[in-house]
Amino acid sequence: MSTVEAEGGRRTAAGALLSAFVASGAVVLVGFFFPGLVGGLLGGQTWLVVALSFFGSGLGYLAVLPHDTDAPAESSGSTLLAIRRGSVRSVLSDVVAAHDPVILGLPIVVFTTYFALQLAFPAGTTAAIDGLSRGVLRGMGPALLGVALLAVLYCGALLLGPWGDIKLGGEDATPAYTYPTYFSLIFTAGIAAGIVFWGPAEALFHYQQPPPYFDAAPGSSAAVNAALVYSLFHWGVSAWAAYAAVGIPIAYFVFQRGAPLRVSSILTPFLGADGLDSPWSRLVDTLAVFATIGGIATSLGLISQQFLVGVAFQWGVPPSNVGPVLLVGGLAAVFVLSAVSGLHRGIRRISGLTLVLFGLFAALLLTVGPRGFVVDRGTAALGAYAINFLPMSLFSSGAWVTEWTVWNWAWWFSWAPFAGTFIAALSRGRRIRTVVFTSVVATSAATSAWFLIFGGTALSLQRNGAADALAAISDRGGSEAVAGFPLLSALPLGELLLFLFLSLIVVFIVTSADTSTLVAAVLASKRGIAPSRGSIVLWGTFQAAVALSVLLVGGGETLQALAVLTGAPFAVLTVLALIGLSTALYRDERGQGHTSIVRQALDRLPTIRTHHDVDPPDRES
Repeated sequence: MSTVEAEGGRRTAAGALLSAFVASGAVVLVGFFFPGLVGGLLGGQTWLVVALSFFGSGLGYLAVLPHDTDAPAESSGSTLLAIRRGSVRSVLSDVVAAHDPVILGLPIVVFTTYFALQLAFPAGTTAAIDGLSRGVLRGMGPALLGVALLAVLYCGALLLGPWGDIKLGGEDATPAYTYPTYFSLIFTAGIAAGIVFWGPAEALFHYQQPPPYFDAAPGSSAAVNAALVYSLFHWGVSAWAAYAAVGIPIAYFVFQRGAPLRVSSILTPFLGADGLDSPWSRLVDTLAVFATIGGIATSLGLISQQFLVGVAFQWGVPPSNVGPVLLVGGLAAVFVLSAVSGLHRGIRRISGLTLVLFGLFAALLLTVGPRGFVVDRGTAALGAYAINFLPMSLFSSGAWVTEWTVWNWAWWFSWAPFAGTFIAALSRGRRIRTVVFTSVVATSAATSAWFLIFGGTALSLQRNGAADALAAISDRGGSEAVAGFPLLSALPLGELLLFLFLSLIVVFIVTSADTSTLVAAVLASKRGIAPSRGSIVLWGTFQAAVALSVLLVGGGETLQALAVLTGAPFAVLTVLALIGLSTALYRDERGQGHTSIVRQALDRLPTIRTHHDVDPPDRES
């Protein structure tokens, strides 16, 4: 198909999607803000179909909308995530010709076996995996805590020290995207929908069962501070440093040493760039694909439950097996279309939209919510977080730490291969210092603001009795998915907040799933072969199938525990990556004129003349 015909097809598809977006949007907006007007005409699953049509057609329109000037230059780092333009029907031939059979086959076999066992022996499978997960987290707990702290300290050294001055790709390299786009791509891909799922819930759980580190009484004022501090701790710099500690070594060896864009590139100092086809490298990349699929599919299943709860809360849609199929199918169609459209089209545009909605919702929630409570308690929590960061990072006693902190670190490290690979691919032309600042400092600032605003609002409404989210969670058997809806409905402009919240659920999971689909396809392809559209469709469909199995067969928490198990080996690999990077930097970058940020700041200060430099007065005068 010629380029002109392809662009014509995109314009036709864009027009059809825009028409569907406008038509379904009119129905959704009227039904959402004025449910009494059309409640008798539409009901049940019809509302779910209309809502999916609205969100899906709108995001699909962004993905296929032609734009001749948005493609980055061929010399940019984005070409590492390029897609071969072939027919979707070529997927079968791509499976044979373009994929590494081990990296392709092993994750599929593992997930298929898991769901077969979950279906045939649900109790035994759950008990076995949960027991293994608890054993690994207890045994590896101190190590995971130590590696998380090491990642933070190492990122701090890169940010402030001379190695942060290294420009990835050489001094002549230029970034593929503007800085706002670079930040939005990293933030929205790395945080996924977990920020929406846990934003209203985590602080409430810590308020109900305070962390033992602070020794606060449940439901007390001290428990409020403890809840906010630990929400910041679990979603702040420690979490994002896990991504950077994997992503920066990959980026350095890809752009400075010519290694392929693979997680296994962290082994370059030990195997050499030409030795990355070894069994050890393939094992690392296979684990990376498994962790990526397991993490995204589990998130997709959990966030689908949250969206269905929201639709039921607003329109009274009863639960059924049809809802999950419709929802996961609709979301899969959108994120596969976005991934197929490429990094510079759908993925970039939807991430930008996500960031705008994220900021709009947070600003609106702060405006109409208990602003004084949020500001006062949030400021105190930030100070306590800074003061207690080091002892909290080393605090390891008790089951609570294993169930919350250690589990969180394992979960973040299990996502580090996917997020780190994506960070690396985007970072050509950026200095290491900029990569650290963006992927750790800026991203953790955004998540911290979110958890202070949403968590503070939840705690305030729970304490003053305006909403009882904890009771709503208990009524649903402990499901966190419901937490946000009674809270938002109790606020002024509650209908608008609920609408934006549902929108955030959709866009956050789409912008993570489209990126993970692309990264999985890259990792599973043979070295030197870019993934085709067929490969993208294959991996996107597989992620959707795993997520749908979670919803229909059950075992979502067990699958999450299985995915979390990959966090332990990747924590070990993170230490190996940092050792290799340090060795390479010391050997190859020493004496290259790199300067620390402190030295750069001092060099910019005006020269201060001392009394020795001042000309002596003329004594005779």
